[in-house]
Amino acid sequence: MNYNVNEKGYYGEFGGAYIPEMLYPNLEELRLNYLEIMKSESFQEEFKDLLKEYVGRPTPLYFAKRFSAKYNTKVYLKREDLCHTGAHKVNNTIGQILMAKRLKKTRIIAETGAGQHGVATATVCALMGLECIVYMGEIDIERQAPNVARMKMLGATVVPALSGSRTLKDATNEAIRDWINNPIDTHYIIGSVVGPHPYPDMVARFQSVISQEIKIQLQEKEGRVNPDYVVACVGGGSNAAGAYYEYLDSPDVGIIAVEAAGKGIYSGESAATSVLGKTGIIHGSKTLLMQTQDGQITEPYSISAGLDYPGVGPMHANLYQSGRGEFLSITDDDAMEAGLELSQLEGIIPAIETSHALAIFKTRKFKPEDIVVVNLSGRGDKDLNTYIDYFKL
Repeated sequence: MNYNVNEKGYYGEFGGAYIPEMLYPNLEELRLNYLEIMKSESFQEEFKDLLKEYVGRPTPLYFAKRFSAKYNTKVYLKREDLCHTGAHKVNNTIGQILMAKRLKKTRIIAETGAGQHGVATATVCALMGLECIVYMGEIDIERQAPNVARMKMLGATVVPALSGSRTLKDATNEAIRDWINNPIDTHYIIGSVVGPHPYPDMVARFQSVISQEIKIQLQEKEGRVNPDYVVACVGGGSNAAGAYYEYLDSPDVGIIAVEAAGKGIYSGESAATSVLGKTGIIHGSKTLLMQTQDGQITEPYSISAGLDYPGVGPMHANLYQSGRGEFLSITDDDAMEAGLELSQLEGIIPAIETSHALAIFKTRKFKPEDIVVVNLSGRGDKDLNTYIDYFKL
């Protein structure tokens, strides 16, 4: 079975482009051009140069010695937290800003949850001198104040989404409305492997640099390109897509996706889409989606602003449905404890999103000889207030 996108924009039964007619020209322009632009020599040259000189790639693949000893297995951390801006998001925004320039766009819009994608978008807009508007849920603006300040310092306009749950999905709705109203000069930089085709595929391709590097680095460290498992947290799923990308069709590599169980999977305050979701359509894509009996999207919840998305990227919906991926859910409490634990065992303060992935080792046992790569998707600076409140620091 092929776990990548097909020519119609589907991963198995998930994906596609379920869009209002008014969005068709925008998406069609992108769909017809994205692969050709990405494959061009000038694009690749500029993309690779910026990833190296500006983002600081390759990021280290770090053997977490004390963490490994505690859980009696070999754990490597892919240090995306060391990217410029503090998370993996910038891999995608660099790619998309180069795409936008080649499509002659002058205005950039984005949605953001935790604020990492907003910061990464504002960063590349400053780099390229383009106008930047970021839509962000009002609640997320409150709980991610440092990132809001960073976006404003970088010259972006931050627009609060005041409808619905006032979090990520509502910010995405606002961004889509903006794009419909400004089809000619505007490119919408979606921050995850979600939305209508070609976005999930395009974002996954830009993030695939993560697993390309893991292969080279693992060969150096262990004399083999394949780990036994790749672990990543999943909200929409772009850090996970990047970490899994090169391994999707290698059945000997276990793929582990970690979702946010919030206050408990069945507590009514959760974002564990694979368990709670049914097939539906959100933001132009057919995927697994948390919804009521009559198809209304339910409000997701997680202590982490980057994981409270009610859907999941179509690639991941297919990994779940097909059984290729192993999906686990981690509660707020377990994630917070895991974040503190990594800080004190390895001197690395992870983002709370990433802490969900680190929390699985308490219950998911691995063999001593297993090589487990965890994608350390972001640093914890943006979450210090949450850590302070939770641990009474």
